[in-house]
Amino acid sequence: MIQYSLKCADGHQFDSWFQSASAFDKLQAAGHVACAICGSEQVEKALMAPRVGQGDKAGQGDAPEPEQPLSKPKSPAEQALAALKAHVEANSDYVGTRFAQEARAMHAGEAPERPIWGEAKGNEAKALIEDGIKVAPLPFTPTRKSN
Repeated sequence: MIQYSLKCADGHQFDSWFQSASAFDKLQAAGHVACAICGSEQVEKALMAPRVGQGDKAGQGDAPEPEQPLSKPKSPAEQALAALKAHVEANSDYVGTRFAQEARAMHAGEAPERPIWGEAKGNEAKALIEDGIKVAPLPFTPTRKSN
């Protein structure tokens, strides 16, 4: 296993583990490496220092500082985004790639109105907006797509 410090095109920095250096390269080339904060697939390795073991420090009295878990947001903006994501996931139905069809059916009165979220291609979202159906992009990816 290898841990890389990564950054996206928007400047978000995060760490992620990979089976090997070649596994990272294959996943990145296939578009399967995404920013843990915004979901951007424009991710590259960030400058990082290697971890060097310090041996046994027993008896020295200084316990190392525990590292912050990767899943815990660091900045107030990341914390707000995590809270928004939790609220959306808890209070609406995830309809996946059927988002455009579900939104259209609710707008036409063919399906009961309820809060939904999911995925839509750009042309599908544009068509919904042009047809007067209110939609908005969310600033996160579904949990199942997170790194």
